[in-house]
Amino acid sequence: MSESRRKEGKRTLYSYDTPEEERLARYVHDTMYRHDALVDHRLASLSDIGEQQVKQYWEKGFLVIENVLNDRSIEQSVEALMDILNGRSVGSKVQWVKPVQELTTEEERELSARKVYNYIDHEPRLKAIAYHEGILQAMGLLLGEQAKVVQDQAILKPPSGGAEKPWHQDMAYGNLSYDKPVIGIWLALDPADLDNGCMHIVPGSHQDGGVPHYAVRDWQLCDRNVRVDRDLAVPLKPGGALIFSGLLHHGTPPNFSAKRRRALQIHYAPESAVKMLPGEYKRMFTNEMTGAEC
Repeated sequence: MSESRRKEGKRTLYSYDTPEEERLARYVHDTMYRHDALVDHRLASLSDIGEQQVKQYWEKGFLVIENVLNDRSIEQSVEALMDILNGRSVGSKVQWVKPVQELTTEEERELSARKVYNYIDHEPRLKAIAYHEGILQAMGLLLGEQAKVVQDQAILKPPSGGAEKPWHQDMAYGNLSYDKPVIGIWLALDPADLDNGCMHIVPGSHQDGGVPHYAVRDWQLCDRNVRVDRDLAVPLKPGGALIFSGLLHHGTPPNFSAKRRRALQIHYAPESAVKMLPGEYKRMFTNEMTGAEC
């Protein structure tokens, strides 16, 4: 993203560096994601997860829950993130898209942050979400044993320029490369809609196992290997959640709207899980040992 800005009402929004960069982003938005097919089956709450839903999860690789966080939890989570971004809460890590020393206002800092992570040891309001009793119980049911937190993030997609997260599998990232299944929960703090970068998934794709990833726009699946024809979008209201397999193919398109799209994403693994050996990781998620080409 560039330092150039445009005004929209009283908001200051960031634009793309060049027309070519924006054209590429719009091309990806239009060709790599469907916007006419939505997930239609949702559960009202985490307490609705039973034996049938566990079976459905392992068949399709995901569950959508309408109500996980209440209004107070959403408000506290947003306050915690803003405190982290503005130095009022210290210790958590932030991935910035601009040099932080150039950011002079709270709005600039918010709109220039892509990710907040490693916060549960420093920010009790967000730790409470990661260890939410209902979420831990649901993860235990799905994993078949007690769950442990293995990653905490907040993913921020700012208005008018929030970048795509290309199609990928979460377990293809080294810190989530466990020898047993990893499950993520993606919790909307703002409305996550078709126009501001909601999650997109390919149901059942986790059954293909680990797939080679490539450094293209990000660490990602090869574009031509993504089953865009099977893509389902997952719009969520604030407090809603997508629970998904660490092997499920998923991504989020760019945010061209004037709306924020903030979400918490936390990953869990079975208590007995250990990290993959390097050779096994390479065999599953890179072309180093398979010769796969993009």
